[in-house]
Amino acid sequence: MSLPSYIAGIVSAVLALIVVAEMLRRRHLRERHAIWWLITGVLGLVVGIFPQLLVSASKILGVEVPTNLAFFVSIAVLFFVCLQHSAELTVLESKTRTLAERTAILELRLRELEKLRTAPEAD
Repeated sequence: MSLPSYIAGIVSAVLALIVVAEMLRRRHLRERHAIWWLITGVLGLVVGIFPQLLVSASKILGVEVPTNLAFFVSIAVLFFVCLQHSAELTVLESKTRTLAERTAILELRLRELEKLRTAPEAD
């Protein structure tokens, strides 16, 4: 690989880490969501600084082309991010359903109380 591609890889990884850190600082991203992006950024930085590690890892794992290993790891990280978000979405949907049901019950009770209050009193 050429020197500009090494520099681009390092700069991209550092930029990704800075963006994640800034989003954490501004509370636009929670820690449990940032962990996968931090892992990816650190791995990208390590591979950018020491590209021979990717070649060695691909030989150890039996992957012919080191870039294929990088793509596989990237897809695996994205899979885990999607899995984490799906699990959290399921929990949030359940909570939303429960809140909607409670709200409906409270609105019904409120309407019944209003009917009782406005109904003419029979003596």
